[in-house]
Amino acid sequence: MNLNSHLVQRLLRLPPPLTRDLTIERDLRVPMRDGAVLLADRWAPRSGGDGLPTALIRAPYGRAGLTADPMARPLAERGFQVLIQSTRGTFGSEGPFDPLRREREDGLDTLDWVIRQPWFGESMILYGSSYLGFVQWAVADAVPPQVKAMIPGVSESALTLDFLRGDAFSLETPFVWGVQVAGQERPLAMARQLLRVKKVQRALRTLPLAEADTAALGHHDDYLQNILAHDAGSPFWQGLDHRHRVPDIRVPVSSVGGWYDIFLPGQLRDHRALQDAGHPLARLTVGPWAHISAGVGQTAAAEALDFGLALARGEQPAERAPVRLYVMGEEKWRDFPSWPPPGYEPRRFHLQPDGAPPTSRSSTTRGTRRRCSSPSADRAVRRVRTSSRRRGWRRPGPRRRSG
Repeated sequence: MNLNSHLVQRLLRLPPPLTRDLTIERDLRVPMRDGAVLLADRWAPRSGGDGLPTALIRAPYGRAGLTADPMARPLAERGFQVLIQSTRGTFGSEGPFDPLRREREDGLDTLDWVIRQPWFGESMILYGSSYLGFVQWAVADAVPPQVKAMIPGVSESALTLDFLRGDAFSLETPFVWGVQVAGQERPLAMARQLLRVKKVQRALRTLPLAEADTAALGHHDDYLQNILAHDAGSPFWQGLDHRHRVPDIRVPVSSVGGWYDIFLPGQLRDHRALQDAGHPLARLTVGPWAHISAGVGQTAAAEALDFGLALARGEQPAERAPVRLYVMGEEKWRDFPSWPPPGYEPRRFHLQPDGAPPTSRSSTTRGTRRRCSSPSADRAVRRVRTSSRRRGWRRPGPRRRSG
């Protein structure tokens, strides 16, 4: 009995597989144009795997454990062969790990390598969430015709840049992620990350901020220094901003997002760019989820096996509205022809005093000064003011609950 297979099936709410008997070819060497070699593992059914549609997953988080089993296994058991590759500078792949920067060149080189392999059939899809979705956006306008679909989850085409806006700099997410990947290949990395959560939070309050990475890691880190030195408009980030490529994408796209996800604004922007460019087959699904909610993985896997596999086999996926949204409060899924949904105008809501529901009209006293709605909100405002005077970056407030 394959316990991992059964656990993944239950976690992702999938139907029984075609097979649970898989074979894994490890450490396949994939050459890049500059001579670097990236490592990949190929998952396939032990019998009849050659020629099946290929699902390509490119990840900086390794090719085993929590990366591989929940992503590669369910697809390899249900009609795909799967190639999962470690991106440059991670888990045995050569070169330095410069987050986000080389994913277009390396991704295109990997695609060219895959279609030349004797086990490759006639088609493939691109699959994965977060960083694993960004690598899809990085190449999507230039993929070979063998790529039949892409399924990016909780991701967008300019992954870090929304946090680095000059008018609304947000340090916590890229800083915590940078600390995570800087130590992810050390022994017991996951346990170390859990044990140093408080240390990382203290590091975020380090002044000057240029020393925050040293406070968290014990040394400077290039990525963490770069996010402090260059805001979103800097030419420094030009090579990893792929927003301008989105209107030229023609491969079918099924994006999966969450209302509480950190990348949702960019994901909605990308879908609208596809829509406005007259993309022939672009889907968007947004559920009541945060970045790592189980619903994201369940829906992305379902899209890979329904939408992606059908297209890879030369078939049409089941008909569905282009936009499917979970309506909060109503607690129902609803289908729409586009984003934003037609007939709904944008509205700006303003917080009201004494905990009253937000309205479309602001309630102000003494000019632009607003009274907070609760003692806890008063305390939060005082902390913001104190933090501003000390030039700190911590953002107080309640944590959002994962969906």
